[in-house]
Amino acid sequence: MPDLSVRVLNTGTIRLDHSHVALGKGLGKKEDFPSTAWLIEGGSKLVLVDTGMCETPKADWHHHGSHQQPGQSICEALGALGIKPEDIEVVVFTHLHWDHCANMKRFTKAQYIVHEAELEFARNPIPPYYRSYEAPITGYEAPFRGASFKTISNEYEVIPGVAVIPTPGHSPGHQSVVVETKSGKVIAAGDAVMSGENLIGDAANHLRFNMLGRYVNMKDAWNSLEKLANIGGIILPGHDCGVFNHPLYR
Repeated sequence: MPDLSVRVLNTGTIRLDHSHVALGKGLGKKEDFPSTAWLIEGGSKLVLVDTGMCETPKADWHHHGSHQQPGQSICEALGALGIKPEDIEVVVFTHLHWDHCANMKRFTKAQYIVHEAELEFARNPIPPYYRSYEAPITGYEAPFRGASFKTISNEYEVIPGVAVIPTPGHSPGHQSVVVETKSGKVIAAGDAVMSGENLIGDAANHLRFNMLGRYVNMKDAWNSLEKLANIGGIILPGHDCGVFNHPLYR
């Protein structure tokens, strides 16, 4: 087994109503959440999971108050580690919302992997998701427009020790990445788990989880939470500051 490790990258800050990440919790309370990407090192290929969010003007258009500090864009964050965009050989997209695929075309030598249902929906979203996918009607060109992808529909081994698994619900073709490290399984959950709060549960109401607040299909989103929790290991949510506090995954 290769000596794989997962590094969490902070690509900026999104200002959201708390209920956006935990259904029915903190309604009306605005908070700042990180927008993360994940670098998988030590394998046969250098793998990036998501490419993070965009620069401040566009981020603020998506959610007022969202911003990206100097050095946080995905290429700068990797550059601080001595990694150039052309060094990345595979980019796995958990989904194609605006805060997970910015600057993707900078990775000119990478194979892009996405779920086929996600790409189909991203190219022709329903109106409530025009902004999430930066549909042409918004006046923006989404980063994925014109890009070539390897589309998958089931579990898929990217490299030995790195597997993509379907976790739909937050979006139609959402997927997460399971990494076999020497310390155990590490899961880059994407927005199948937006915050660690989703995994706490609500015993008084017989709920194993606190549902995320943004989803296209509640049943699928719930089943995906169960699927990831049952795998075990360390789950790294898509928008939780706590992921930066674990000494193994900084």
